[in-house]
Amino acid sequence: MSDRVYIFDTTLRDGEQVPGCQLNTLEKIEVAKALEQLGVDVIEAGFPISSPGDFNSVVEISKAVSNPVICALTRAVQKDIDVAAEALKFAKIGRIHTGIGTSFYHIHHKLRSNEEEIIHRAAEAVKYAKSKVAQVEFYAEDAGRTDNVYLARVVEAVIAAGADVINIPDTTGYCMPEEFGAKIKFLMENVKNIHKAIISTHCHNDLGMATANTIAGLRNGARQAEVTINGIGERAGNTSLEEIVMILKCHYQALGLTTNIDSKRIYNTSRMVSSLMNMPVQANKAIVGRNAFAHSSGIHQDGVLKNRENYEIIDPVEVGINESSIVLTARSGRAALKHRLEILGYIYDGDELSKLYDKFVLLADSKKHLNDEDLLVLVGVQQREGRMLQLDRTQIICGKKVQPMALIKVIKNNIPVTATAYGNGPIDAAFAAVKQIVEKEFELEEFLIQAISGGSDDLGRVHLQIKHNSKIYYGFGANTDITVASVEALLDAASKIL
Repeated sequence: MSDRVYIFDTTLRDGEQVPGCQLNTLEKIEVAKALEQLGVDVIEAGFPISSPGDFNSVVEISKAVSNPVICALTRAVQKDIDVAAEALKFAKIGRIHTGIGTSFYHIHHKLRSNEEEIIHRAAEAVKYAKSKVAQVEFYAEDAGRTDNVYLARVVEAVIAAGADVINIPDTTGYCMPEEFGAKIKFLMENVKNIHKAIISTHCHNDLGMATANTIAGLRNGARQAEVTINGIGERAGNTSLEEIVMILKCHYQALGLTTNIDSKRIYNTSRMVSSLMNMPVQANKAIVGRNAFAHSSGIHQDGVLKNRENYEIIDPVEVGINESSIVLTARSGRAALKHRLEILGYIYDGDELSKLYDKFVLLADSKKHLNDEDLLVLVGVQQREGRMLQLDRTQIICGKKVQPMALIKVIKNNIPVTATAYGNGPIDAAFAAVKQIVEKEFELEEFLIQAISGGSDDLGRVHLQIKHNSKIYYGFGANTDITVASVEALLDAASKIL
């Protein structure tokens, strides 16, 4: 059996069924192109008969991407299949994903039918779809709660009718991992023509077991995993793409399974989907959550600083994150404090570090999280004191129908230097002027604006990171004028380059 696992991404179909997460066609194309770069094998682009918008999205995605198979969902109904085939006419390789419910609940309570009629309808739908497109995938809806012997009969019939892929969905997220794995194993051992098709998993997360069930299915012979970015989807969501990919990567020695995913694109793809769908990623989400590579416990921080593998089984770089995050809280230890101060340019050891740490703990007890400005106050220095670049004056012109322009005056090594630049906005223009003054090439890696307490007259706090010659420099600024705070932060970081 092949060790290759095909990744079937249904972010644009099942993932988009989350209330409030609907995308327009242009946004779907943007996501589809990101999925193509990520390396997914199949993109389920929509359910064409459900709406003109879904139909058009499948058409346009088929035109926009080349490498993945483009898949369209249907019911086991001829009209659905005709519409899907029409929507897929521009796809390099098109796949119709047709199917019907196979559990007792679906057959008798939803479809008001019987077991023999369902097998007949399933086979006829597959046969008809196969006459329309290159590939056909059949889904046995609610397979997780379907009797295995009957499910095997359905699978054998649809493979005989021409199905290339057989999707075994745990539609309600009901199965236990050992139960779902045993179901796949039963099919592999009892469907005589099973070698003619690929078995696929499609697991939901109602009981929090979607990823575990998918892995159990793959271990027992499935070779396609149906997933979504960030695990989004109907109700509690679908199996998470990033979790499956990284489990297979981390446990390759045990599982021997591989995917075609470029894991270093995972984080950026996650952020894009989260942003476009207005669906925040929970902080403790595996692989892509804000805290996935963050350490606040002193014991953990010390271990990670000594050797990342003490507490991290995945190098964050492997999923597209630059580095682990050492978060300073009341639980942080001396090693973390020393590390952060060194990044800011201050070296402390021995008794000096111990005294500073005692002050740090007292301050940390009164604040949930300490930032760089807090540390700089702690060591008794003002952030701007002694800096090579001191902001003297800013003048910004912007508004409707006016191209933003910034005039920045800086004291550079005690000499006044002025620069003027245009930009896409006031901050962009100001940053362009600062770059002229600094005369060093650097890239803005991260830019974060926060209000300290609230209100229109509140202080705006800016944290940023810039990269120069492959090294990261941090900057901080605070002001009631957010443009001034941004310029102060950039000058702070640029001073460290100089």
